[in-house]
Amino acid sequence: SRVGLTRRIERMRGLHSESVIQDIDIPVARAAEYLEFHAREIGIWPTWICPIGARPGAERFVLYPLNPGTYVNFGFWDVIRTRGTHPAGHFNRVVEEKVSELGGIKSLYSQSFYERSEFDRIYGGDAYYRLKEKYDPGRVFPELYEKCVLGH
Repeated sequence: SRVGLTRRIERMRGLHSESVIQDIDIPVARAAEYLEFHAREIGIWPTWICPIGARPGAERFVLYPLNPGTYVNFGFWDVIRTRGTHPAGHFNRVVEEKVSELGGIKSLYSQSFYERSEFDRIYGGDAYYRLKEKYDPGRVFPELYEKCVLGH
């Protein structure tokens, strides 16, 4: 995979692949909608499904803002192979859009494709930049967006 051999073999077979590694949190009231979408559009099985939620009265974490209440975490990790071509990150972006539509949020350990303004809106941009200025005023370390989206 590192040297592109897998990709060349897949192309010879007429396949195009995309790694989709995601952990997402969806409000419990919208979880069935997500699962239907997942079955129809993503189709990665098995899929981890686990209820999560903040303790009542717990402080909200500004950089990963879950509203009070119960969420369902869906975790799925695989490669989607198709005969048709798609832009880079197509399936990951489709997941990101559905998560936003349903009022959820995704973990940032996997590849992300957000525009900067969207990323900042979701992941506490103003609060993050204040913390960045306080703890890394010399900009020694990459910003969260650079690490999570641009891959620096």
